[in-house]
Amino acid sequence: MSKSRVNKDFGICIVACAPIRIDSSDKSEMISQLLYGETCKILLRKRNNWVRISCTHDGYEGWMDPKQLTLIAEGDYNKLTNKISYVIDTFSQVGNHKHMINILFGSHLPKYDGMSFLMPQGKLTFTGKATSKEYTINTEDQLIKLCLKHLHAPYLWGGRSMFGIDCSGFTQNIYKIFGYPLPRDANQQVAHGETIDFVQLAQTGDLAFFVNEENKVIHVGIILPNQEIIHASGMIRIDYLDHEGIYNRETKKYTHKLHIIKRILELKKLDLDSN
Repeated sequence: MSKSRVNKDFGICIVACAPIRIDSSDKSEMISQLLYGETCKILLRKRNNWVRISCTHDGYEGWMDPKQLTLIAEGDYNKLTNKISYVIDTFSQVGNHKHMINILFGSHLPKYDGMSFLMPQGKLTFTGKATSKEYTINTEDQLIKLCLKHLHAPYLWGGRSMFGIDCSGFTQNIYKIFGYPLPRDANQQVAHGETIDFVQLAQTGDLAFFVNEENKVIHVGIILPNQEIIHASGMIRIDYLDHEGIYNRETKKYTHKLHIIKRILELKKLDLDSN
């Protein structure tokens, strides 16, 4: 990586998951996260060394403690975002002979060659499972398997990791693996895709959106076979979906009012494990 004295107006996350906050303080509300290897643009620096950033993958803005980033110049940023692979293991490790780092599902591996990848400190080793934009997973079976890896992960407002995740963070992470860059929030995600008029016509991988009493989109989940939906509500869970909304079979109550179903992914009905 370049060591010349140039403006370091970009950053790359060097921890498993780093909070993005609404203001420049550890006490401030977390609104999203960067995962390991994800990059950002530095928009503003404060006297307390906090930086306002814009996430590369979705343009989301917020404040971060730069100790959880490595600041890089534009040339290095371009190298580290040119070819990305995505981790699809629940948990895994990267590192070298000096140190190892625990990373999570959805982490980025810049310039991954099947064994090693590039970070600002040099090449690191990764021997887990990953996919890339050049080889996009596109089957219903694989989507279900990746969704189920998140089952029972705790709900966390602003979260995007197995240690805590919110509804739109979950859908964004899954869709990223399938090559589609969803925006961060449910009320932004609803603008994408083709409308599906009836629940009975929905397919595995479609997104279902839900509204509050003011008719504002506040929730999203991924449709599974047999009119089930996987979503983040208290935890990542599977519930029943009909024309009214999400029905919790344990409490025998509807928990979310259905607004619209959108289709973005065209998935193949193919089991990769059958061959």
